[in-house]
Amino acid sequence: MDRRHFLQAAAAASACATLPTALASTPLKVAVLLPQSGPAGLFGPSTKACAELAAETINARGGILGRKIELLFGDGGLAPAEASQAALRLWRGSGAAAVIGMHDSAVRGALVGLFKGQVPYFYTPVYEGGECTKGTYVNGETPQQQLQPVIPWLAAERKPGKWYLIGNDYVWGRNTNGTAKGYITQTGAQVVGDEYLPFTVDNFDASLARIRDSGADAVLVSLVGGAAVTFHKAFTSFGLPARALRLGTLLEENTLAGVGLANARNLYSSAGYFANLTTPAAKAFAETYGKRFGAQAPALNGLAESAFEGFLMFEAIAKKAGSFDVAKLDAASEGASYSGPRGAVTMKARHVEQDIYVADVDDKGFRVVKTFPRVASGQSCKA
Repeated sequence: MDRRHFLQAAAAASACATLPTALASTPLKVAVLLPQSGPAGLFGPSTKACAELAAETINARGGILGRKIELLFGDGGLAPAEASQAALRLWRGSGAAAVIGMHDSAVRGALVGLFKGQVPYFYTPVYEGGECTKGTYVNGETPQQQLQPVIPWLAAERKPGKWYLIGNDYVWGRNTNGTAKGYITQTGAQVVGDEYLPFTVDNFDASLARIRDSGADAVLVSLVGGAAVTFHKAFTSFGLPARALRLGTLLEENTLAGVGLANARNLYSSAGYFANLTTPAAKAFAETYGKRFGAQAPALNGLAESAFEGFLMFEAIAKKAGSFDVAKLDAASEGASYSGPRGAVTMKARHVEQDIYVADVDDKGFRVVKTFPRVASGQSCKA
């Protein structure tokens, strides 16, 4: 080999040797779709804070597959078509290699149609179940997780005989209440009412009169945000807390603050996370969050914290796959696990097995009264 060819070969070998280093120095852009506007905009600041904390936590241990996370934020509180355009700009325009989504199911449906399994998409909030699109990974609680163990427990503890179901008229409210009916009848109790209201309703007097007249001693509330706040306040004004317990599956710290402790008597919430969990991991997370964002930090809540969990699952699956390729991530997702603020979490059928907590409300806020460990999602997507 002459000197010229030797130098060319040496230069090529050197370039190849530096490729992994060059790739590792390239930021891993992750798009975060969260509600910056609309009815769920209340959760935007706390979700953004949790995403920032997740990126900082993971970057401090070297990033994902050696690449440091760079966050790109988009508004998931827009109408589905507009939110899709925001996601498209972050994905195709800005080069996001993965998407974390904490937004409603209508936006999720639009994004699934947009991505078509071409980019890993981690959907994190409470949701109705049934999402099996490849490349989509779900950390949120399903109705099966929040209700299957909880309704029999309430039956044993409180012995309700008549349940009334009320929710907003969309897929999550209807699927949650529909799932609940089977668990209620299995306890020997009766469903005496089932109604769904548009998001625009702000007067629940007629519904509360029906609940009162039905003789219900338990009410499953699948109302969202402001509707839930208005309903629970009016429930107290009708004098119903003394007659019926309430169970909510989208009742977190922000909503409780709106309801007010005075209106939360005989009220239960079922969730995968509460801000005042006393487990070591949850306490450490809350302390780190408080130190990072200070006294004016947006209040921690289960929806916001779910975004943090989405990053942990992305890290766990990518590490197992050794790649960001969706096909490889899908294969690696089965059995991927991590330990986070919620406890030990394992992915099965692209959903998660996780602890479920039941809290009632005392004069300080939520009080966890029961823990159900490692509850399955009830989903059967093929990995």
